[in-house]
Amino acid sequence: MSEPTHPPPNLTPAFCFHPSALRQFLRSSRSLIDDPINNSLNNLLTPSHPSGSPTTTIRTGPTPHTLPDPLCTTYLHRVLFPSWHARSQVLTYCASVATSPDPDDPEAVEREVFNRRGQERVVDERLDPYSGRFFPKEARTEALAGVLRNEEGVERIVRERSWGVVRGRCEGLDGVISGDGSRSWQDEFERWRRRREEEGGGR
Repeated sequence: MSEPTHPPPNLTPAFCFHPSALRQFLRSSRSLIDDPINNSLNNLLTPSHPSGSPTTTIRTGPTPHTLPDPLCTTYLHRVLFPSWHARSQVLTYCASVATSPDPDDPEAVEREVFNRRGQERVVDERLDPYSGRFFPKEARTEALAGVLRNEEGVERIVRERSWGVVRGRCEGLDGVISGDGSRSWQDEFERWRRRREEEGGGR
């Protein structure tokens, strides 16, 4: 069974303000957990079997058959949901950074001077119709908020796709989880998260 993704240790604002590091963590988790989810489910259904030799094993090929509920539940609770939770933790933390004061912004003074000069400049749009355009530099918290909006959209799409695979492969899951048409991955993920907190697993 795949190992779940864990959030980076000791999250700091510096991590959030490093867009490439933030995106790399999210993309790596998605590529390890969500992208190969169908193969991961296949591996649950077709485990290795001893072949007579103590050092070799044989594996049956992929199968389109559905998986029994216990296998699916174990995979959801030990791999998929913990990985989603790790990404949610990072996104939530960085969202708090993006909406908090940023006294340590190294470009704050330079940006303020640039924006003030841009606002005070005198332009003659009769000579140059484009001279009136001015694009102020945004604070790094604003830039981070933009990155997060994009990544949160990607995250929703990835989870919808993964949940579609799970529902199609897991025996009885579609009827149990969404037989009334109202429950989704959000419902099941939230139920798992609450249960985890009640059992002392933390956030």
